[in-house]
Amino acid sequence: MVAAQADSPPIISLRGISKSFPGVKSLDGVHFEARAGEVHALLGENGAGKSTLIKIIAGAYRPDAGSIEFDAEARVWTSPRQAKAAGIHVIYQELLLFPELDVAENIFIGAAPRRRFGTIDRSAMVKGATAILERLGHRLDPHAKVGTLSVADQQMVEIAKAMTRETKLLVLDEPTAVISGREADLLFERMRTLRDAGVCIIYISHRLDEIFRVCDRVTVLKDGRHVATREIADIDRDNLVSMMVGRDLADIFPPKQPRAVDAAPALSVRDLRMALRVKGLSFDLFAGEILGLAGLVGAGRSEVSHAIFGSMQKESGVITLAGAAHNSPTPRSSIDAGLGFLTEDRKGEGLLMLQDAASNISAPTLGEFTRSGFLDRAAEVRTARDEIARFRIAVPGPTAGVRALSGGNQQKILFARWRRACHRVLILDEPTRGVDVGAKVEIYRMIHELAAAGLGVLVISSELPEIVGLCDRVLVMREGLLAGELSGEAVTDTEIMRLATKDVAGRGLAA
Repeated sequence: MVAAQADSPPIISLRGISKSFPGVKSLDGVHFEARAGEVHALLGENGAGKSTLIKIIAGAYRPDAGSIEFDAEARVWTSPRQAKAAGIHVIYQELLLFPELDVAENIFIGAAPRRRFGTIDRSAMVKGATAILERLGHRLDPHAKVGTLSVADQQMVEIAKAMTRETKLLVLDEPTAVISGREADLLFERMRTLRDAGVCIIYISHRLDEIFRVCDRVTVLKDGRHVATREIADIDRDNLVSMMVGRDLADIFPPKQPRAVDAAPALSVRDLRMALRVKGLSFDLFAGEILGLAGLVGAGRSEVSHAIFGSMQKESGVITLAGAAHNSPTPRSSIDAGLGFLTEDRKGEGLLMLQDAASNISAPTLGEFTRSGFLDRAAEVRTARDEIARFRIAVPGPTAGVRALSGGNQQKILFARWRRACHRVLILDEPTRGVDVGAKVEIYRMIHELAAAGLGVLVISSELPEIVGLCDRVLVMREGLLAGELSGEAVTDTEIMRLATKDVAGRGLAA
């Protein structure tokens, strides 16, 4: 079967869906349809209602009003189990796998084949897992522990889990948030395989380039309401951004400001090496400059940032921060020297998820709020209130928790933290990962303001439009080495990819 035809009936149809929570109307009369054999994008800013709509489709929430029709039948889901039994499977951004179990056990979790007396038929389970992975065109050892797999392979295990039953509708929530390059290409190939087999895929992503690459249609939500549903062939990126945020694409990136010609290096790195990861990298980052660090997954970009900050140990190399030696960095010494690091894993390594906004903002600078060995909580809260206003963070107040905040507001909490803590260099590793377009605009403004205040800003990003739109210069890495440097008009996505996909001797990669 090929992709859905425009006149084919919907596999799922939602009419007049409304859902409210205390103080918030998450969905207001939303209509949504998707067909068998299509990849249908569901877009909108954080808070637009996407997650609520998906949970209603999956049976996790019951709507306050409206109707659901799935596979030509009226449905009233009473549980996710019921929706899954009907053929609906959701793969969330945080994968629901058991790392200590092997691939076959994860694929058949809760659905393992049984022998006559009820014991698990291990050989049938391995055979079945192998067959499902072959259908997806993905080779994995069914005996391998899932915890040893790459994120891309773990995603394939999640998709294979859906295939143990007849899956008619598959929802992918930010599937490329932690992968890029070849891993993302493989995911897209598997999606096309499923689509061509008649599966309907609802695809949620903040990466607009992916939407145009893999999706057939798109539905946009804003403030809990349906804005539009369009064929991808009938719109462009500008149209899509305008529907989501009400502003033009040209307004997303602030204009670039040339750095002062006499600016001194805020950070100098010479011959940085980390066993098998970084193989002799040298560069300067100047005060007031936004420097991009680009490359495919595995190129060594994140390792560079960890080595400079001191959260991973370097093997050798010379690091100079504002003219002073910084050769044995630790996170504490880096912070004391005015260097901040916003990690790509904001939940695992960045935020204190069980603490409130004030505690998260003050975390690196608690000494400022300590009096005779005791925390001056009132001063901490006052400072946090000022930062919340400065960065326009949508949080009830300084004492509210950060766990329930949107990705964009969690990220702004971290920006507020590092604005106070660092005064020389700020390293940003995937600064807008999992963040909607509206929040991205605000984050880009913050980055420019920090550079304008004299900080040297190092931006690591897998989103090429972000690197091109933000950065004054771009260093491109490949396999731990510097493949090239771009500046001015040469900073284009084409040139970045040309360097990222060539070996260091300049030879093109084999197809």
